[in-house]
Amino acid sequence: MATVSPLVSAHRAAASVTSAAPSTVSLARRIVAEGLGTALLIAVVIGTGIHASRLSGGDATWTLLAQSLAGGAGLLALLTMFTPVSGAHLNPAVTLSALLRGGLRGREAAAYLAAQAVGAALGVAAAHAMYGMPVWAAGTHAATGPTLWWSEALATFGLIGVGIACGRHAPKQLPLVVAAYIAAGYWFTSSSSLANPALAFACALTDGPSGIRPGDVPGYMLAQLAGALLATPLFTWLMGAAPAPAKIAAPTTAPVKALPMRRRAH
Repeated sequence: MATVSPLVSAHRAAASVTSAAPSTVSLARRIVAEGLGTALLIAVVIGTGIHASRLSGGDATWTLLAQSLAGGAGLLALLTMFTPVSGAHLNPAVTLSALLRGGLRGREAAAYLAAQAVGAALGVAAAHAMYGMPVWAAGTHAATGPTLWWSEALATFGLIGVGIACGRHAPKQLPLVVAAYIAAGYWFTSSSSLANPALAFACALTDGPSGIRPGDVPGYMLAQLAGALLATPLFTWLMGAAPAPAKIAAPTTAPVKALPMRRRAH
């Protein structure tokens, strides 16, 4: 299994793990970016698991290694690509954190969450199509219990903390730092650090190596959201990251420029 997964100015960037979306970008473009970015991220995670498992003959160590490398690299590319458009949340936990910090309005957050859910389902379908599998198939791997829930809460707590801290003090390095944290999370957590409710949802739709039983998904999601809820106020205070002001729509018309006065001929 794998993760995920995650600014513009320092304060606005700190409003989420990636960045707050530029206020000049329309909500429609941001929604498409979130849906497409999430779909590509899920395709990377699910597709890598299937391919690595087949190449290694089902060896769990090699599959995990491949997922951590491909997952981290893919996340870095997607964060770099979509951050200027939507902030590249690609993760409901990140969107929740941004909402709590004032980086998104309620309506915008709801639209982000819907786009991420649709993107997750489409990402699974895209990955399955590459390997001749059914569009969706319920996961069968059991993944439940306090140790896994704690693992997911801790992984998400760290992800949100890394995003807020880096967004406040080193926003240009944030995509690389978040991707590095996610790659490490594959190895230091017992759950392979999904740290992303959209990814947990996607794992319920695949019976590949990344799949988990649908009934186990709510426990993962609640743990992830709990980690985000704890991390957001703590790291906002710790890093001195002021809440981002509510976005104000940019004027739709360009300012009128004064025309130069022409001297009349006598």
